[in-house]
Amino acid sequence: MNDSLLIISDDPEFARAIAMTWRNARQLPEFTLATSDVWHASAADGYAAIIVGPVRDGKLKNILASLDRGSNLAVICVANDEKTCAALQTEHPHLLFLPHQQGWTATLIAVSGEARRRVDAVRRAQRAERLALDTQNHAALGRYLLEMRSSVNNALTSVLGNADLLLLDSGQMAGDTREQVQTIHAMTLRLSEIMQRFSSLATELKLTEKESQVETEREDESLGTGVHVGTRRT
Repeated sequence: MNDSLLIISDDPEFARAIAMTWRNARQLPEFTLATSDVWHASAADGYAAIIVGPVRDGKLKNILASLDRGSNLAVICVANDEKTCAALQTEHPHLLFLPHQQGWTATLIAVSGEARRRVDAVRRAQRAERLALDTQNHAALGRYLLEMRSSVNNALTSVLGNADLLLLDSGQMAGDTREQVQTIHAMTLRLSEIMQRFSSLATELKLTEKESQVETEREDESLGTGVHVGTRRT
């Protein structure tokens, strides 16, 4: 899990308090401190979580608006009190808000850890979905090639046969024309070899799938026999 954090605050003591609490818990992650003057929305990319603390007047609204994008980014804002947190939560439902009260640093660390784990899980799930989609696309392409295999082989056979006929009477061809026909003949043979390899691969995959199915059935039968013996009365 990516542990890098971004702290946005104009109060140096805010970041220092967070760092001290993390250090005491022996969980100090890598973090970057940015003030409201240098903050821009693209700076949020690549961080596991963003913690927003006290900033200059008028800056908090713009910062929260840029972070409240409904994305999978974990954003935690420490506000003055519970009333302020409730009001901000209504305006920015995708963000988390904590009141600046006794024990806030410990609560912040616990909440940020959970938020980062959730974001990491969501990102891994999204990567898995993309991989699954790619696998489906590849499988669809493979099925299409299998369906078109016979047509492709027929076309290659026709091209190869005609090339053979032309080469039998190649003495009447110009030198350049004969070389071109020889190239067509050679490339057609190469394509035919590729299709044969593809056919062999498809056959091997079917055999492997069949063997796997047989092995699974054997395991199921073995488990069934084991249960029967274990429950047999003597």
